[in-house]
Amino acid sequence: MARAEIKLCSLLLQEHFGEIVEKIGVHLIRTGSQPLRVIAHNTGTLLDQVKKALCMLIQYNLVIYQVHKRGVVEYEAQCSGVLRMLRYPQYIYTARTLYSDTGELIVEELLLNGKMTMSTADRLTETMEDGKTMDYAEVSNTFVQLADTHFVQCCPWMPATENSDPGPPRPAPILVISEKDMYLVPKLSLMGKGKRRSSDEDAAGEPKAKRPKYSTDNKEPIPDDEIYWQANLDRFHQHFHDRAIVSAVANRMDQTSSEVMWPMLQMSEITTPSTDPFTQPLSSNEIFRSLPVGCNISKQVFDLYLTLLADGPLEFVGKFGDGGGGMYVINLHKALGSLATATLESVIQERFGSRCARIIRLVLQKKHLEQKQVEDFAMIPAKEAKDMLYKMLSGNFISLQEIPKTPDHAPTRTFYLYSVNILSAARMLLHRCYKSVANLIERRQFETKENKRLLEKSQRVEAIIASMQATGVEEVRLQEIEEMITAPKRQQLQTLKHNVNKLEASEIQADETIFLLESYIESTMKRQ
Repeated sequence: MARAEIKLCSLLLQEHFGEIVEKIGVHLIRTGSQPLRVIAHNTGTLLDQVKKALCMLIQYNLVIYQVHKRGVVEYEAQCSGVLRMLRYPQYIYTARTLYSDTGELIVEELLLNGKMTMSTADRLTETMEDGKTMDYAEVSNTFVQLADTHFVQCCPWMPATENSDPGPPRPAPILVISEKDMYLVPKLSLMGKGKRRSSDEDAAGEPKAKRPKYSTDNKEPIPDDEIYWQANLDRFHQHFHDRAIVSAVANRMDQTSSEVMWPMLQMSEITTPSTDPFTQPLSSNEIFRSLPVGCNISKQVFDLYLTLLADGPLEFVGKFGDGGGGMYVINLHKALGSLATATLESVIQERFGSRCARIIRLVLQKKHLEQKQVEDFAMIPAKEAKDMLYKMLSGNFISLQEIPKTPDHAPTRTFYLYSVNILSAARMLLHRCYKSVANLIERRQFETKENKRLLEKSQRVEAIIASMQATGVEEVRLQEIEEMITAPKRQQLQTLKHNVNKLEASEIQADETIFLLESYIESTMKRQ
């Protein structure tokens, strides 16, 4: 595994879980699967701390375990799951866009807790603003909608037959679940509304964090005990794919074409696995009936757009058969390849200029070109073309293949052909993106650490002002509290917040590029 990828995983684990979990997680990423005591010995960590760290990582699906024939349990880190923590803000934003505030809070809680039962839905209200309430029935209905559209899924559980086995206990439980039970929501009777408490303590003075959710004296069983749910990140990725494909069609063609493409993707979201290169076939009549409400086009115009999508230069849509007005599928692998190619062209244009981007597009179109052909087709002087080709060759954006006429490989009797290996270039760009995100996180942490005292003082002042406003203090007193932070310090604080927000936005933008490149590489490797 690349050093930049391991470094990024280390930064993410340390930021989310602390030093001990980061130490165990990075060790497993570097060494592969290992048993418990070997992990404790190699990392120099107490056995109890290793157990707690592994429990934490298993809770968030960042570590899996496997029982070998001799009864030894080995733990293996999931590097891809660690890197997905970069995408948490996008998962939450997508849930908010599709299912409003309730969906956002459900997905946010699932991501923050790793796994949770549906009956803990009242915990969602703790993240609401003061004075706002949420109906439990609304939470339950939104949860059912998320399960129906496969954005959340049930976690595997231990079958009842394993508990009743009279033999010796297994070294680790075997968890199973059928596909039909994965999205089956239990029926719960959650009544009333929940709202956030204005104080961190109740009337008895007991802190909320230490109060048990279900009292041990209560003999009533929890209705969905041991039925845990988690966010289905692959389903979110499928939605991101669809959104990127629709955006590409809108940019290359027009908005109406993207509106024709969108229902084709929506109708195939549940029926098409995320790993399939094609969507399920859909008839022209089915697609027309599923058009958005605002898309007011006739059937004749709709058929013209479908034909244009199928026969156009994008080649995203394929047609086979004439039943139901024609059967259409979307070539997801081709779409991901086009998105990765567009990303590569954009990077080259930003780094080397528009002429190099022209050369790359030309080589992609012609597959193999000699230097003289590049000069002629791109209409660039020989000296400049040679310099540009060398820059891109040294940056591993293009490759050079030698085809000798004679066995001695004499330069005068050898063809030198330039070509672009999209898969190799995508891997190189992905490695650079990992390195860039790691640098962004380190810079953000450095900025925050350097101004730690100023941030703490600002938080204390804001807390004092909020408490005084709640008690109805005069405006003059509030201004006196605000003046505790001088004008230069306030300007420094604004600059810090601006820089941190900019760094966080850059992390999200870089992760969008990472997502496209990872998706293309994964799709290509499965086809080979």
